[in-house]
Amino acid sequence: MNAPAPAPAIPLVWFEHVTRWYGQVVALRDVSIPIAGGVVGLLGPNGAGKTTFLRVLTGTMPPSQGRALLFGLPAFGTPDLYRRIGYCPDHDNFFEFMTGREFVETLLGVHGFGSKDRRDLAARALDRVKAADFADRRVFTYSKGMRQRLKVAQALAHDPELLILDEPLNGVDPLIRRDIIELVRELGREGKSVIVSSHVLHEVEAMTPNIVLIHKGRVKAYGNVHEIRGLIDRHPHSIRLTTPRARDLAGILARQPDVSELVIAPDAVTIRTPAPDRFYGALPALILESGIEVHELHSPDDNLDAVFRYLTEA
Repeated sequence: MNAPAPAPAIPLVWFEHVTRWYGQVVALRDVSIPIAGGVVGLLGPNGAGKTTFLRVLTGTMPPSQGRALLFGLPAFGTPDLYRRIGYCPDHDNFFEFMTGREFVETLLGVHGFGSKDRRDLAARALDRVKAADFADRRVFTYSKGMRQRLKVAQALAHDPELLILDEPLNGVDPLIRRDIIELVRELGREGKSVIVSSHVLHEVEAMTPNIVLIHKGRVKAYGNVHEIRGLIDRHPHSIRLTTPRARDLAGILARQPDVSELVIAPDAVTIRTPAPDRFYGALPALILESGIEVHELHSPDDNLDAVFRYLTEA
């Protein structure tokens, strides 16, 4: 007898035709997407629908249409899910008269932890986000950066299966930005699942190559940024090659069918190609056969900024 086929894995997050509107304003439009886990960047400009996406995901509001599932369960109306997620919202909502430590311990109590566990878990979370030095001050004395560290601490204190961070880098100074980026990367290395939203492209790129690109309430693309590259082959792509023999290299590249434009400088050749993947595949052999030294290859279009720009043109 043949063994039964294994059951298909349930995505961590599954949106099925999710639409959410506020009166006449549609914030999400027919969003269908699975998210398997790991660190995922939710990328889009301000007003793209990122916060609404996360509010539907965390069960703080229902979809107007469609289904939003988390761990295979309805995100809205399933209170048992709250302990499995940690949510750092984009806005502040503190008990200002409390100290930071008291605030984190109080929320751990809401999750059902006893007094000793609350103290230990709060101390660990505050230390991890580098908030221990000011944790015993009252929250109303906190700076913007302190408040942001505290929000992240309360979100991860109960060791959730999924950590959700809504614009955690918005308005903070470079030091805090660096620390939060490194924290997200550490969590990824530990095998944790994190969804982090941002409107700043290089910040997402610093945390993860896995993105969900959202624009005007629609998911324009999702997956690894290098896989998404395949979606934009139709767009011209600039590549600059630095070489001491620019004219010789230009002569070779000018004969290639995937080169549509070419500019020669004293120490470099810049080409435009409508088929970057195919051109990149052929380039090493061309350089080796020519015997021409190429010291550096750079493309301003081979980054998340270009992916975002190309895929949101429509």
